[in-house]
Amino acid sequence: MKKLIILLFLLVISITLFYFELQGNGNFLVENTETGVVTKVIDGDTLVVAGEHVRLLGIDTAERGEECYSEAKKRLENLVLNKEVLLERDTSNKDQYKRLLRYIFVEQEENLINVNVALVLEGLAIARFYEDRKYYEEILTAEKYARENKIGCKWANFSSD
Repeated sequence: MKKLIILLFLLVISITLFYFELQGNGNFLVENTETGVVTKVIDGDTLVVAGEHVRLLGIDTAERGEECYSEAKKRLENLVLNKEVLLERDTSNKDQYKRLLRYIFVEQEENLINVNVALVLEGLAIARFYEDRKYYEEILTAEKYARENKIGCKWANFSSD
């Protein structure tokens, strides 16, 4: 039942968040976006597209050796590895490590999924914002839902006491 609720939540967020038009040749026409194929997943919030390292905006996942690292990395691989994704820029282009900063969208069962929101909703990432805040409310709502329902390795043993 929880999986169905999560999928429905992702579907609603994806539909309401993402305003795009499809051109006749299948290219996305959205301001500040580009498409590319994910060739490697570095960890739960960093991947490689067209030779560029890309850091997912608005979220943070565990580092190697920390709880949830493997789960977050594996889930990101499952969602995007070897798939074409849409990368959406917010206000920042790159971080101090020269990684592109983007929100990532992937088509899944004919729906466009915001991967950043999905990882938080599934309890594999936490919300982490600096100056880029385009999907602030959606990511915070997803974190609250995951935390309150003890979803994923981030929140399974969480106590608000």
